[in-house]
Amino acid sequence: MKYSKYHALGNDYIVIDPVALKTQLTPADIKAVCDRHYGVGADGILLGPLESDDCDFALRIFNPDSSEAEKSGNGLRIFARYLWDQSRVAGNEFTVQTKGGVVSATVGEKGLSVTIGMGRVEFNRAPDGELQPEILKIKDREFACYVVNTGNPHCVIVVDDIDKAVAKEYGSLIESHPRFPGRTNIQFVRIIDRASIQIEIWERGAGYTLASGSSSTAAAAVSCALGFCDSSIEVCMPGGVINIEIDKEFYATMTGAVRKICDGEIHREVFGERSGY
Repeated sequence: MKYSKYHALGNDYIVIDPVALKTQLTPADIKAVCDRHYGVGADGILLGPLESDDCDFALRIFNPDSSEAEKSGNGLRIFARYLWDQSRVAGNEFTVQTKGGVVSATVGEKGLSVTIGMGRVEFNRAPDGELQPEILKIKDREFACYVVNTGNPHCVIVVDDIDKAVAKEYGSLIESHPRFPGRTNIQFVRIIDRASIQIEIWERGAGYTLASGSSSTAAAAVSCALGFCDSSIEVCMPGGVINIEIDKEFYATMTGAVRKICDGEIHREVFGERSGY
């Protein structure tokens, strides 16, 4: 099985063109490929390009636990770069269909930077229109959570001090909390100033993550809606910085780096007894 591997600020994905598949990917296949000790290792698999009736391309996104994600900002930037590398797109804007909606993409800086129109961010609001926080009690702590949808679900928590250990300790518990029957992504957000925030991320189906495009979008949108930040926000993560622009209707545009790692071929032994590859 041939593949290409990229990372977007340390958030790495394997791109597999469906034409490279002899059989459909099974959940066991996805877990095997993404395993960092027994497989290639990745934060997920991007299966595409697929055909779309409404867009230039379609894409399916799989987490390393084999669950399917509706949308991934970093994954979309990587997929756009892959299409550009394959000479399937030029520098012009094109569209991609995901399970979380349609996005637009533009590749710039000779492939090193990609801009994605992420669509409109939706919030849980009170009857007066204000953002409505929900209080979740997890172990010994209470968290004021803002529930957000960017095409996939998010739980944004604004904190005074950001802590990687807290994200790791509480992230999995919030992800699987009964409030979120389909699980959720979590962002712990510290406001730096009106133009920048810092976040730590726990991703649904992937765990602690160095960077995330959809998480950056959710965190920036909440920071803007609460009045902490203006419409142009730098989101600082352990893996690097993503720029988010939020318009008056809360449509978000994300710009960030992409780097290619390698092309390769996955040996059939990765899949154990399966001989389809």
